[in-house]
Amino acid sequence: MTAAMGNACKPGRPRDAGDGIARWRLRVRGRVQGVGFRPFVYRRAAQYALAGWICNDASGVIMEVQGPSQALECLLAALYHEAPPLARVEHVEREERGIDPDALGFAIRPSTGGPINTGIAPDAALCEPCLSELFDPDNRRFRYPFINCAHCGPRYSIMTDMPYDRPNTAMSGFPLCPLCRAEYEDPADRRFHAEPIACAACGPRLALWDAGGRTQAAGDVMAAAWSLIQAGAIVAVKGIGGFHLMGDARNPAAVAALRQRKGRLDKPFAVLALNVVSLGDVARIDAPEGRLLAGADRPIVLVRKTSECEDHLGDVAPGLDRLGVMLPYTPVQYLLFHEARGRPPGTQWLHERHEALFVCTSANPGHEPLVTGNEEAVVRLAGLADAFVVHDRPIVSRCDDGVMRQDDGKATWLRCGRGQAPSRIRLPTAGPCVLGLGAMQKNTVCLTRGDEAFVSPHVGDLANRAAYHAFEGAIASLTRLLGVRPRAVACDLHPDYPSTRYAEQLAARQDIACVAVQHHHAHIAAVMAEHGLSDPVLGIALDGSGYGPGGEIWGGELLWLEGARFRRLGHLAPLALAGGDRAAREPWRMAAAALHALGRDADIARRFPGPAAAIVADMIARRINTPLTTSAGRLFDAAAGLLGVCLQEGYEGQAAMMLEGLAASAPAVPALAGGYSISDGGELTLVPALAALHPGVDPAIGAALFHATLSAGLAAWVGRAARDTGVHRVALAGGCFVNAILKKALCAALEAQGLTVYTAVRVPPNDAGLCLGQAWVAQQALNEGRVPCA
Repeated sequence: MTAAMGNACKPGRPRDAGDGIARWRLRVRGRVQGVGFRPFVYRRAAQYALAGWICNDASGVIMEVQGPSQALECLLAALYHEAPPLARVEHVEREERGIDPDALGFAIRPSTGGPINTGIAPDAALCEPCLSELFDPDNRRFRYPFINCAHCGPRYSIMTDMPYDRPNTAMSGFPLCPLCRAEYEDPADRRFHAEPIACAACGPRLALWDAGGRTQAAGDVMAAAWSLIQAGAIVAVKGIGGFHLMGDARNPAAVAALRQRKGRLDKPFAVLALNVVSLGDVARIDAPEGRLLAGADRPIVLVRKTSECEDHLGDVAPGLDRLGVMLPYTPVQYLLFHEARGRPPGTQWLHERHEALFVCTSANPGHEPLVTGNEEAVVRLAGLADAFVVHDRPIVSRCDDGVMRQDDGKATWLRCGRGQAPSRIRLPTAGPCVLGLGAMQKNTVCLTRGDEAFVSPHVGDLANRAAYHAFEGAIASLTRLLGVRPRAVACDLHPDYPSTRYAEQLAARQDIACVAVQHHHAHIAAVMAEHGLSDPVLGIALDGSGYGPGGEIWGGELLWLEGARFRRLGHLAPLALAGGDRAAREPWRMAAAALHALGRDADIARRFPGPAAAIVADMIARRINTPLTTSAGRLFDAAAGLLGVCLQEGYEGQAAMMLEGLAASAPAVPALAGGYSISDGGELTLVPALAALHPGVDPAIGAALFHATLSAGLAAWVGRAARDTGVHRVALAGGCFVNAILKKALCAALEAQGLTVYTAVRVPPNDAGLCLGQAWVAQQALNEGRVPCA
């Protein structure tokens, strides 16, 4: 409904309306703070000639409105259907109040306190009106790098507390000038109570530092930054949620230098482009992907490369069929493109193709978390950046870029980040507050509040002290902003994860329950929580590894789940991990394990030359340092190794990603007849399919054959379990379901059997979603009385 449709409203008459005038108290819940919601209501109240007031409080927005019943009904409809673009109205509670005969006008009152019960607004990309002002020479914010309004700019990353008011943000140290104050206090202005607003007279400022952190005398910081990048330099640029390392993506020497400095020899970089048109020579982007790229959350989207991509971008994403691309979302990024274009007038240039493409990757050394502070950047990025573009607005909560992909109109998150997190998931039932702490890799944390779950932005791998501090910071941020204290903490079953040790210490310190949740149980539970599934579900969890109840290495599991309970119905046939964790980094070792399973030990040394092959063959045969795993991820590694696609990985998941890319390039291939078998005990083996992956097979055809046979085997496996249990709802989770070919084929095969399939939508299917599943299982256990509640 639009404002012009107000006369078309057909309201119901409230009780005791008398002469048609009524007064309502409305409580609005959802994402309604920091998104321009109060001025929106103010304007609608004026349009419908309503009297009353509105204010923020710790639970969202509350208002009292008085006027003709039809006008009140139209306002109520507008709250749901005409709210500002960043708002998300989840529920409106209506209470009829007594008529105030003296009511006149509509006021926006100061915020009030109380127990926090509202959502957290994420950061948002620069909106079109602000973008127009940014490049309008007659506007007082012309080329001001911190322009924003109620509909765009930083939110979560600058919040220190709730409710979302300027004193509770990183902008509290920037007093408003008279002109900004007038906009801030004018309900009719787009910047009314836009907490981050500022201008060149009163707001944050940019500075250019050299590699040693010394301020450089630059007439225009962005002009100097562009000159450096144009000359091949790597510049660390402070953004909304942290720093990026940026360089010229079309300059092979700059890309090579960045790889060498970060020690990132193969892992792909993301590319920042002015618009979709500018990506035409390197990426094939369909309409749904274009909409994702241009959304307010501005994620990195993995899109298909063109055949000419390698000629233009060479070493940006080597060996893969997809390229991570993103569009600008901050004024600073737009200003960089403005410099690259030679400062053209107006805004038409924003929609035209431009040659400039920037590598834009998270500024962090090794596997450490994203850098957020200015002085911190100089220390931690020493040797990585040639210069720094910094500013004096503090980043309160780090927030990396989100990553997603779109296949057949369905989007999958790979990493929750800026613009999307903290993710708010509505749960089917309410329960005690639970803190879910995730696992070791791709860590995120989750906090529940009643029937809501909030998932933090990406934290990373908890492999070093800096990452652990970021993990603690994410927990502190969520608990502070949501205003709750956990009554239980949930963690992974693995006893040596830092997150597990933290959970045990927190439980002991606060005298609350600690619930250890098996890794794959949590994977499936995350999908159940997101979709509100309380009845029994069958789940397929496919990933790299997870700690089993007896210390086994699981990773390809068929489960039955209900509430807080699960039962293992089957698993993939185990393969040997020759050398333990080393086998996860060297796919040829998994190929050797497959050859052993086929009874072809003698082929190991012939297929993989070098002294290590004979040693590994002996280790597998004698079961020396070769634990068994049911991991689907290692099965992908075995297939990649057998086909010679990837023998050693430069980053996690490389072999599987390359295998998927090859399969996507091949013609349709049916499943191999007899390529899998299922034992009476529920073990699914793909060893016959692996036998077909020999050196004489075209790698693309072999990859397609493997995908088709694995999908068919999984579908048959689940189909049998559905018949045996009478359960016809299936949840798919785990990192392997980032693979679009596997996911699409398996979903189609299961649905063809009359089964209903559920997958991750709001959170990633990989380990980044585990915290939600852990929290859900623990909350169910508390509700069922299986765990004592503090």
